[in-house]
Amino acid sequence: MSIGSCTSCAASAASSAQLDTVQGAAALLVQKRAMQQDQASAAQLIEALPQPALATSGGVGTTVNTYA
Repeated sequence: MSIGSCTSCAASAASSAQLDTVQGAAALLVQKRAMQQDQASAAQLIEALPQPALATSGGVGTTVNTYA
């Protein structure tokens, strides 16, 4: 079972659970933690992306047309 499917399992369990029960509160907590892990993973992937180099010569990307 993949992480994405575990997250969807937690989401469906939390959405169908009664929040006034211990099981419902636990399902909601599991969903919240799964979403936090997904958020952390996405942030790491975004940080790992290479930054493109800026243009240093030529007419494209080195000047700003203030009349546009």
